[in-house]
Amino acid sequence: MIFRLAADAVLLLHLLFILFALFGAALAACWRWMPLLHLPAAAWGCFVELSGRVCPLTPWENALRSRAGQSGYTESFIEHYLLGVIYPAGLTRDIQLLLAGVVLAVNLLLYGWLLWRGRSRMRR
Repeated sequence: MIFRLAADAVLLLHLLFILFALFGAALAACWRWMPLLHLPAAAWGCFVELSGRVCPLTPWENALRSRAGQSGYTESFIEHYLLGVIYPAGLTRDIQLLLAGVVLAVNLLLYGWLLWRGRSRMRR
């Protein structure tokens, strides 16, 4: 039971990291130090998608599931609702490249907005 809960926690951490890599720039509007954490996370997310590598959280989760004795398992709440978001069916190389482009575009827009907003405030 403990390994299954740990695997679910890793899955949730994975989703939170994906959301942070995608939208973490928005947090820089509140905390000026956030880009120090967010930019490396976004760069890592783009690197994983562009290189076709597997995120280290994936094998960690799989190892925990294996230790929990799960090969064909009944789904928990987290698995049922989040697994398809993090590991979509039919994930191809082209989709990975598109996802990397989305991460870059969203972050360029958010950081561009923050810079524009900062300059507007300085002019006042």
